[in-house]
Amino acid sequence: MHDFIYLASQSPRRRQLLDQIGVRHELLLPGADEDAEALEAERPGELPADYVERVTLAKLAAARKRHAARGLPAAPILCSDTTVAVGRRILGKPADADDARRVLELLSGRTHRVLTAVALAHGRRRELLVNVSRVEVAPLPTAWIEAYIASGEPFGKAGSYAIQSAMAGWIRRIAGSHSGIMGLPLYETAQLLRQARVRF
Repeated sequence: MHDFIYLASQSPRRRQLLDQIGVRHELLLPGADEDAEALEAERPGELPADYVERVTLAKLAAARKRHAARGLPAAPILCSDTTVAVGRRILGKPADADDARRVLELLSGRTHRVLTAVALAHGRRRELLVNVSRVEVAPLPTAWIEAYIASGEPFGKAGSYAIQSAMAGWIRRIAGSHSGIMGLPLYETAQLLRQARVRF
């Protein structure tokens, strides 16, 4: 049995979600010499599901290398990545306010998908599961979009929003996993942790 895992993520939401189900974890974050953002670069014509799986496995490979280089005690390593998609279009983290505005206007009054992949390495094994949720957004008033952008909330978030922010007041319906939309689908995560014999 494992008493803790390494979480290779800078997201405070993923930490909160692991705490929610009682998983002890230590952060395994990139060093100054690593370009973590480069792992999230899109490839031309890549489908959202392929993208989120590839990025998550790339993050996991980088974390395993980091773990070995630092000579840390053995424990499973968890990685995750979330993307928002409209059709075949991947809506990543906004580059600036104009990009956030374009994305929020695109999401307004329609249903989109949130895809979150979670991967776990333990020993030589590597497992990956993907959660797909559908989110229906009510029409967003222009003034509200501008205020939301001014709050800084869209930045650093796939699809330019967070489900646990003020955006929640405009979400009509969710089909899927609330925790998956937040960035770590707890059902799938718990499945992987049980398989790896993590105590929680």
